[in-house]
Amino acid sequence: MRHTKIYLGIAGLLLASLVCSLLYGSWPLAAQRFTQDDINAAVLHALHTQNLPSKSAKAAELIRPSVVRVQGFGVNPKKPQEGEVEASVGTGVVIKDDGTILTNLHVVNEGARYVVTFYDGFTSDAKVIGIRPENDLAILKPEKLPDDLQPAVLGSSQELMPGDEVVAVGFPFGMGPSVSAGVVSGLAREFKVDELRYLRGLIQFDAAANSGNSGGPLVNMAGEVVGIVTAILNPSGAKTFIGIGFATTIESVGTSVGIPPF
Repeated sequence: MRHTKIYLGIAGLLLASLVCSLLYGSWPLAAQRFTQDDINAAVLHALHTQNLPSKSAKAAELIRPSVVRVQGFGVNPKKPQEGEVEASVGTGVVIKDDGTILTNLHVVNEGARYVVTFYDGFTSDAKVIGIRPENDLAILKPEKLPDDLQPAVLGSSQELMPGDEVVAVGFPFGMGPSVSAGVVSGLAREFKVDELRYLRGLIQFDAAANSGNSGGPLVNMAGEVVGIVTAILNPSGAKTFIGIGFATTIESVGTSVGIPPF
């Protein structure tokens, strides 16, 4: 009798295990019900585990369609037989619907003719229609515009703080548009251009910038232009980046292109 009870007990346990397996395992008629909290948790887990674009990548994606390459062409007086050659290369940024381009003055002071190349590869001759030497700024107006022209969104440098992330986009050594990311290193900086000229009120940043980046936009993480890349510190005169770049604030640009002050 005792053995019979033991066998019956074991049989009961096995039956209970089988029922539980059918009800809560893979049996299709016993699908598990998920609560809204379960769904929310699953979505959050997916968002945290997938590789989303970085803030810098998003900012670069927003500004790139507004960035142009600026080339200056002229005849070398020492080698006139070579004809027209590239005299300078830099960067500019479209800031108005009419195609107005902002760049550095030193980008457009070495050529007799200027050509801008837009994001989609469209090219056009351009003329200098305004300069602001005290800020090393120049304004270009293209003769022709691409169909998909996209002007940049202008922000404000007044909201910047040291440590804020920024992105520089341009054509270093003619390559690009190239993107570099860094932080604001300081504000209200001063840069000595030569024995007679100083640029003041500059943004100091550490995003890589080299020859050809001049005139390109410095943007915040919203993709808004907060400055124009203007100079890099070169104590050795090697013209390579050592971690200290300077940008003219976008506020100093406003009145020179007919944009109301911030």
